[in-house]
Amino acid sequence: MQIMHGLQCALQSALQERQVRSLMSQVVRSPKTYDVCVVGSGAGGGMAAKVLTEGGLNVVLLEAGPPLNPDVDYKEHVWAYELPHRGAGIGGNAIKPGNGLENEFLAPTGAWTIEGEPYTVAADSKFRWFRSRIVGGRTNHWGRIALRFAPVDFRSKTRDGLGEDWPISYEDIAPYYDKVEGYIGVFGTKENIPSAPDGIFQPPPKPRCSEVIVKRGCDKVGIPCIPSRMAILTEALNGRPACHYCGQCGRGCRRASNFSSSQVLIPPAQRTGRLTLITGAMARELLVGADGKAAGVSYVDKASRSEKRVHAKAVVLAASACESARLLLNSKSSLFPDGLANSSGMVGRNLMDSVGSDGEGYFPQMEKIPPHNHDGVGGMHVYVPWWKYDRQNDFPRGYHIEMGGGREMPGVGMFHDLCDDEEGYGVSLKQTCRKMYGCFMGFSGRGEMIPNADSYCDIDPDVVDKWGIPVLRFHFKWSDHELKMAKDMQETFRAITEAAGGTYVTRSRPGDNPYGIADGGVIIHEVGTARMGTDPATSVLNGYCQAHDVKNLFVVDGAGLVTNPDKNPTLTILALSWRASDHLLDQARKGNL
Repeated sequence: MQIMHGLQCALQSALQERQVRSLMSQVVRSPKTYDVCVVGSGAGGGMAAKVLTEGGLNVVLLEAGPPLNPDVDYKEHVWAYELPHRGAGIGGNAIKPGNGLENEFLAPTGAWTIEGEPYTVAADSKFRWFRSRIVGGRTNHWGRIALRFAPVDFRSKTRDGLGEDWPISYEDIAPYYDKVEGYIGVFGTKENIPSAPDGIFQPPPKPRCSEVIVKRGCDKVGIPCIPSRMAILTEALNGRPACHYCGQCGRGCRRASNFSSSQVLIPPAQRTGRLTLITGAMARELLVGADGKAAGVSYVDKASRSEKRVHAKAVVLAASACESARLLLNSKSSLFPDGLANSSGMVGRNLMDSVGSDGEGYFPQMEKIPPHNHDGVGGMHVYVPWWKYDRQNDFPRGYHIEMGGGREMPGVGMFHDLCDDEEGYGVSLKQTCRKMYGCFMGFSGRGEMIPNADSYCDIDPDVVDKWGIPVLRFHFKWSDHELKMAKDMQETFRAITEAAGGTYVTRSRPGDNPYGIADGGVIIHEVGTARMGTDPATSVLNGYCQAHDVKNLFVVDGAGLVTNPDKNPTLTILALSWRASDHLLDQARKGNL
């Protein structure tokens, strides 16, 4: 049966590819040659577009999704009763386990599943891929957690012998962290913690009641709990007003008080008059000239289903770590038979996601606190940075702890678990829900994965998407390092909860996800698929995100990251993209591309 199913899939994909190719028999070529073609408008692509256009270059930016209108597309202050399914999606899809990011409130248009654009997962693996198809990409709905990598994160192999060191140091990227934080706005406090470097901060918001309770628990067990670091304005900056504390950042902010590429990076690039933004452009492959240099990009115009080409003197990939790897692997030619810039065979390899495990505690003290508005920003006001960096642990590297809960905006499905645990119905059940509402706090550990040979993505030889483009196939495996880290997370969550006078209610069971470790991709921090390095035999890019094999090709999304420390990668992607764009500008002025 499996063989027959495989044959059917292969035949269906072949038929679909032939149909798409017939529709695209006439390739439309742009008569203009741009200075740079950028693929993807998220963190890396948006930053590249801004820096390059402001530096005087003419840039064409390809985005697979539609344009964004915050006043129409964001649901920042929409009530549940204004939506057809109260925010839960058709058939309650968004309240099914693992589908929370597909609720009808979130900023558009990200999803775990995109119709007509599949990906596959190897039989012995579990992996989920969250993709966003809209101007600004995943920055429209990311968590805005903005943490710098630490000096040791760039020299991890030197410290413990695992993975690889970066070809750059903290000192190389620190000035760009300064620039990014100063431009986008990040709140926080200076704490002088070696694992969590201080930055250019705006004042943080005060902790909520629930967070004060958790901090007291942290203090009792000797764990630091400090103001969080988020790309949300607490003071006006560059014409953007301060946050008004509605607590709905994940829905998008019409006032641009939180950072998104669509509102903070793309508009200034457009104001230069040197940016051409093409939406609905599904990149198929990179074009290569006879000299081995990148010559442009072939893409599918989704509206007309025709194939078009843009030509440029340099190409910057920023489609996301996995999508950029897919583009490189699909860009085969006589000069690059294994995919563009892949002489090392490292494209698609070294795939990493953050180690994630969650837990929840019940704090009866909150029952007695009168109801009040403590919405704050759309995320945590405090967090726990990695604190056990100066001792021997059961696992390498480390993790931080995010937290959330308290009296959040009630929503569909909020009391499902409570109703499963509590008997009763009618008035008594409603009274129980009201009493326990706001008394739960969640903990999310986010830690570093060590790259391994079993975690990578390649091209599925039998499946194409509806545009006729071969799709990615994922292979993924956690090692004992990550499992031991998840175990430590669970033990720490329990210790904090009980020290704070709460009851830890999460039950960690053995099985496919021991200690609650999330499947690969679920934390949406996938990086490493075209890592940088000094040796072209073992890396794809140099320290400026520039391909070893193709000097006018740059990759400025998460693909270039050598390690995936316990810090969310977006701030580092922004800093690396700014640094790479400055280098590209310098090389363009010197005529070296």
